[in-house]
Amino acid sequence: METSTQNKTTWAIDAAHSEIQFKVKHLVISSVTGSFTNFSGTVEAGENFSDSKIIFEADINSISTNNADRDKHLKSDDFFAVDKFPKLHFESTSFIKGSGDEFILKGNLTMKGVTKAVELKVEHGGVGTDPYSQVKAGFEINGVINRKDFGLTWGALTEAGGAVVSDEVKIHANIELLKK
Repeated sequence: METSTQNKTTWAIDAAHSEIQFKVKHLVISSVTGSFTNFSGTVEAGENFSDSKIIFEADINSISTNNADRDKHLKSDDFFAVDKFPKLHFESTSFIKGSGDEFILKGNLTMKGVTKAVELKVEHGGVGTDPYSQVKAGFEINGVINRKDFGLTWGALTEAGGAVVSDEVKIHANIELLKK
């Protein structure tokens, strides 16, 4: 029951077994962790996932930092402007195998109507079959973006002149794919 397009296998993100997180420095002394709880994506994978085509989308309204006031601020025009730009979108331009289980994922990330090229490091955790005979594949993804590159430019300074929110955003995702 394998779906193929020009010798490629279709996989879908298993959202119940995946997580999309980000970390941002607050007051330069600690980090705030957030996540998107509503997301989806597909992968058209070649043999051993080489040259995969990856499309991912997250619902900005699902952002969660475990603080309702902060989440409301992040959804406002100061940051994501969720009313005008409800989705975060990523589409790969290349997925290159490196050494061992490592890959370099390059693609175009769109947030708040701005599209920029990004590069992410990916570690392939392997392929296995779950108790329901479904074939799954696991990946861990890490990278860093500058939020201001995407129009998320709100800022404030502390009394000492330090930034309240850093420009650098660390991205971390654990993705489990389901073979279609």
